[in-house]
Amino acid sequence: MDRRIYGIETEFGLAHSAPRARPLPPEEAARRLFAPVVAWGRSSNVFLPNGGRLYLDVGSHPEYATAECATLEDLVAQDKAGELILDDLRRRAEHALAEEGAPGSLYLFKNNVDSRGNSFGSHENYLIARRTGFPRLLAVLIPFLVTRQLLVGAGKLHPTGPEQFGTTALGTPGAPSYSFSQRADHIWEASSSATTRSRPLINTRDEPHADPQHHRRLHVIVGDSTMSQTTTALRIGTTDLVLRMIEAGRIMPDRTLADPVRALREISHDLTGTTRVALADGSRRSALDLQREHLEAARDFVDREGAHHDRVPWVLDLWERGLEAVARRDASAVDTELDWAIKRRLLDDYAARHGLDEASPRLAQLDLAYHDTAPGRGLFDLLERRGLAARFVPAERVEAATRTPPPTRAAVRGRFVEAVVASGHHYTVDWVHLKVNDRAQRTVVCQDPFAAVSAEADALIDSLRPAGAGPAAPHGDTPVL
Repeated sequence: MDRRIYGIETEFGLAHSAPRARPLPPEEAARRLFAPVVAWGRSSNVFLPNGGRLYLDVGSHPEYATAECATLEDLVAQDKAGELILDDLRRRAEHALAEEGAPGSLYLFKNNVDSRGNSFGSHENYLIARRTGFPRLLAVLIPFLVTRQLLVGAGKLHPTGPEQFGTTALGTPGAPSYSFSQRADHIWEASSSATTRSRPLINTRDEPHADPQHHRRLHVIVGDSTMSQTTTALRIGTTDLVLRMIEAGRIMPDRTLADPVRALREISHDLTGTTRVALADGSRRSALDLQREHLEAARDFVDREGAHHDRVPWVLDLWERGLEAVARRDASAVDTELDWAIKRRLLDDYAARHGLDEASPRLAQLDLAYHDTAPGRGLFDLLERRGLAARFVPAERVEAATRTPPPTRAAVRGRFVEAVVASGHHYTVDWVHLKVNDRAQRTVVCQDPFAAVSAEADALIDSLRPAGAGPAAPHGDTPVL
C-alpha cells in the first residue's frame, strides 16, 4: 500500500498522593479524572473533536487512541496531543480536590508496568490490504518485532535484576541491570486473539474499521509506550517499511524463530545486541544480525521502488544509527532520539554525580519520573525543554492536534462530534458509524478511512443546527472537552 492509515492506543498508569491523607484508590482517582469527560460526553468512553477516542480501560487505566493518521507527523502530533488532553484533566481534578479541602497530586505515567508488576500497553494499528497473506505476514513480521526493541524500546531499570523466564537465565540473578524494553517481559505468545489473558506480540482479532473486502487491521501489541517523538516515528516508520516489502511480495529469508517469546526476553536483557537466539531451522542469529538484514532489505526496496513519503530517508538514517550505537556500545549518537538511550544517559549521569549504583531506589524513582507526562514535572519533558530530547514535530503542531483532526476520516468524525454535542442530541459514534439517536435513527457509515469529506455526513451535521444558525465554528474555537 502506497498510503496507509496508522494509529496508536496508549494506556496510562494513574496514581494519587496526598500530603496529609490516604491516597485515592485507582478507581476513585480515575472517577475524579474523568468527571469532566462524563459531564461533556455523558460517558467515560467518548470520541473527541480531534477525532481521537478517550476512555477508561480495564483496571482504571485512562486510554487515549489517536485518530486515523496517514503521515508520521500527524501520528506523532496526535499521540503527544493525548498527553496534553489527559494532563488537562489531571489539573482540573487536582483543582477540584483542593477546593474540597483534599489537596493532592495526580500522576499519569506513559509507561508499561506498575509497581505490582501489572503490564499495560501501547498498541499500534496499521491498515493492510486484505489480499496480503496473513500467515506469511506473521512469519516475516514476528522476527522483526522481536528484534525491533533495539531501536524503539523505552528502557527499564531492574534494581534487583530481571525475573528469570522458566529455565532461561536473563542476566546475572539478583544483579541490577537495564533492559531495552518494558513490555518484553510481559508477552507470552507470538500471535493470538487474546490481549490480556495470554498476551501476544500480535493480536489477530480481525476488526478492519474499513471495507472488509479490501482491508484488515494489523494490531501490534508488543511495543513499549514511547515518550520520545523520534522514537515513536521510528517505531511506526520502520514497521511500515517492512509491511510494504511484505505487501509487495519481496522474497525475504526465512528467519522464523524457534521460540519468539524466549527470544524477546533474551534480546531485551542483552544491551550488546549480540546474544544469538535460536531459529526454527536450527541456526542461531543475533538481534543485530536480524535487524541489519531488515535494514539492508528496506534500503534495497526503497532504492528500487522509491520512497513513498519524504520522511523515509530520515527513518532509514535513524534505523542505521540506532543499530550502530548498539553494535559500538556507545549510544552518544542517538541519546537524544531513542528512548532507551535518552533515559540510560539520564540515569548514568545522575548515578555518577551522586555516587549511586543501579540498585539505588533513587534511580528507580527517576526511571518512573521519566514517564510522568505532566509538563514541567516529568523528567522527559524537562529534557525536551533543555534540548536533550529531539522533536519530530513542533510544539505548536502538538497543541493544535488536541483540537484539530488529521485530514482523514477523523475530520468527518470531529465535525460530527462537535455539532452533535452542541445540539444536545443523543448520539452514538464509533470508528465507522455516526448516528443520531432520534426517532429517525439517522446513521452515516464512513468506511473509507482516507476520506476527509462526506456529503452524507455534512448533510447530517447541517440538520443538527437550529434554523438560521450560521456555519459550525472551526475546531480551533472548540474546547478540548
